[in-house]
Amino acid sequence: MTETLPPIYFYIPKNQWPVGDLPEIPQEYGQWMSFWNSRYGRGKYDWTLQTYLHLKSDGLPCKLIDFIPDRGILISHRDFLPNNLQPLPKLLVICIKADREPHPWAQLHVVQNHLDELLQRQPALWQSYALRFWVQPKLIPRDLARGSRFENAAFFGVAGTLAPQLQSLEWEEKLAVLGLRWETVECDRWQDYSEVDVAVAVRSFDGNNTFDSKPASKLINAWHAGIPAILGRESAYRNERKSELDYIEVTSIDEAMAALFRLKSDRTLRLAMVENGKIRAREINNACTILQWRNFLTVTAYPAYYRWCGTSQEQQQLFLKRRYLSFQFHQVRSIFLK
Repeated sequence: MTETLPPIYFYIPKNQWPVGDLPEIPQEYGQWMSFWNSRYGRGKYDWTLQTYLHLKSDGLPCKLIDFIPDRGILISHRDFLPNNLQPLPKLLVICIKADREPHPWAQLHVVQNHLDELLQRQPALWQSYALRFWVQPKLIPRDLARGSRFENAAFFGVAGTLAPQLQSLEWEEKLAVLGLRWETVECDRWQDYSEVDVAVAVRSFDGNNTFDSKPASKLINAWHAGIPAILGRESAYRNERKSELDYIEVTSIDEAMAALFRLKSDRTLRLAMVENGKIRAREINNACTILQWRNFLTVTAYPAYYRWCGTSQEQQQLFLKRRYLSFQFHQVRSIFLK
């Protein structure tokens, strides 16, 4: 006899539930988020609401809810899950950790970087699985009518996360000498690459920080946008890299300038990187991410749910106690390491 699959819920609490009509299909999400971004922020809805829309559209039976159910599989962003939320005897909690701290009680975590997956599994109780983030919704690629022009360099992201050297007037002046205009794109235009000729994204020139909780989104979006990318030394980018045509890695402002000069001077290289990006975009897209989620649910989440439900009450309480002690230990340890 085939066991009935547990219901899957994506959870947004009532106090953070958006007002008005929510998007009903993935194609509506980009416009909705552009309208509500200044009020709600992006990440927690990008990961929760957008994932729900993609999986529902692909035929996965799932629901978006604003309450904690008694049974089933509950999936939500770390920002939506209070620290005191403990899984019930018939409830599996999957925390989308993103770049936050792990949830104390969630049986499973979804992370956005392969190294974060390994790091979170160091305490034996934490089970984390790396899944790719979605391609920028409603992405507008570079306008082909721009031809071989190489005039506009841009950063797509939160301005404060950019390396300080790239936020300076000196940086803009150096680019102007190369005949390049620099722009930090505002969040309401993160989808628009139409006038951009190269993406530059470096969080830090400190090579010791590889940002192991961050995704490779800026690289993947550049591939889909049809532009070359100059990026910092981050583990997510390196994990996706297959060749030198994927992106140019820089570890100093001088290397960033040299990379821009090289691209401006070498049209053949630019075209090769763009063509390579087209290939990589076909390899990594939202359809692939949907398959990752389906595989994660089938291979990991469903079996974990059945194991949890089949565990005795005493064993479940022991699991929660061990989780509490482990979480407290790592909290104290992180304070001393700061």
